Amino acid sequence: MIIPRFADERGHANHGWLDSYHSFSFADYHDPEHMGWGPLRVINEDRVNPGMGFGSHGHRDMEIISYVLEGALAHKDSMGNGTSILPGDVQRMSAGTGVVHSEFNHSPDKLVHFLQIWVIPDRMGSAPGYEQVHFDDAEKRGRLRLVASPDGAEGSVRIQQDAQLYASLLSDGEEATHRFAPGRLGYIHVVRGTVSIAGATYAAGDAVKLVDESTVAIRGGVGGGEVLLFDLPRLQ
Repeated sequence: MIIPRFADERGHANHGWLDSYHSFSFADYHDPEHMGWGPLRVINEDRVNPGMGFGSHGHRDMEIISYVLEGALAHKDSMGNGTSILPGDVQRMSAGTGVVHSEFNHSPDKLVHFLQIWVIPDRMGSAPGYEQVHFDDAEKRGRLRLVASPDGAEGSVRIQQDAQLYASLLSDGEEATHRFAPGRLGYIHVVRGTVSIAGATYAAGDAVKLVDESTVAIRGGVGGGEVLLFDLPRLQ
């Protein structure tokens, strides 16, 4: 079964310095029909104005993935990490027993556009951790490139959950296929451009939930498209 979730159905909050769209319930946006999908709990599409950002704040017991599309996102945390997250980078922060961090756009004239993704870990109370890996466009072109996994396979960042995250850049008419093991859930988020899934066209911000699908084929639309695909366990 393929269940669409269109961009204009998402929650939306514009704080002036931050324009954010929520695929699942988050902060003041609450929708009991969209509380997450398996262990996937948050996909926020954020645009942060120049010279603005998220001040120091805490998290615990959550796998947090940042995927930057435009600009440079400065990150600092209580583990001693201080980095810039750039387009092509995948950052993973395991909050575990607790971590404090900040995210800031230091540019004087360019916004930061990024996806913040939260995955519920398969165990609580682990030590906090941090990892950042860059994936060139060529690695994602015409295929589903593994970028996050429980075992760090293929150079992906390691997350504490039986879940895989793939990224793909597809030219017009180009197709990538993924096979799911029995009982798994899927979720595809269109990052940019357009793609076709099972004959239907989806644009940036759209998504589909997949239930009991053994395979899925994603075809690049006119002008091409970029997608993230999640292969997820069902939560008990």
